Amino acid sequence: MKLIPYLYFDGSCAEAMQFYTEVFGGTIASLQRWSDMPPNPNYPITDEQKNRVMHAHMEAKAVSLMASDGTPGTEQKGGNISLSLNFEDVAEGEKLFEALSSGGAVETPLRDMFWGAKFGQFTDKFGIDWMFNIALTPATANN
Repeated sequence: MKLIPYLYFDGSCAEAMQFYTEVFGGTIASLQRWSDMPPNPNYPITDEQKNRVMHAHMEAKAVSLMASDGTPGTEQKGGNISLSLNFEDVAEGEKLFEALSSGGAVETPLRDMFWGAKFGQFTDKFGIDWMFNIALTPATANN
């Protein structure tokens, strides 16, 4: 079993997936737009919607993300989740925090915490919430 977060965007999915691919050093495994789907009366696609992403999947060393611009004509719910990345390598964690938070809003800058880790959180430029936990000791690496 493997948990893969599925993210929803409102027209910026392709740009977001490209950004995450660059930050994490991965590849876009698949990307289909609504115009790629055969005609379906249950999902009529307007000219405005045809270039929106129906489904995308990116893979990197330790990160997999799936995403979409959503189903035409439906509202996406959510916003009550943060993606948490845990690191054992301080330099790697700091580098990715800087890259992924670029253009976003940092709520908690990376700083040493009482549980033996550096911790920080932010909302990236696409509206996705992230938490970083960088172990300063091996005992906290999996927390």
